[in-house]
Amino acid sequence: MLYPSIDSLLKKMGSKYLLVNIVGKRVKEMEETGHYQMKDKEYKSTKNIGKALEEIANGMINVNNH
Repeated sequence: MLYPSIDSLLKKMGSKYLLVNIVGKRVKEMEETGHYQMKDKEYKSTKNIGKALEEIANGMINVNNH
C-alpha cells in the first residue's frame, strides 16, 4: 500500500494533472532550496517526490483555482 493514497491526494487537488504539476514544482523547489515543511523524521518517504506528496496529504500545500 502506497502512502499517501491517490484517492486522498485527488480529494485535495481535484485533478491528476494539477497534482502532477504541483508535485513537480515542489520537488524542484526542494532540490533548489533544500527547504522542507516538516522535520526529516516526520516524513515516511526518503525521496523528494514522496515528501512532496506527503506535504499535500497533510494540507501543507494548497492551490487556489482562480
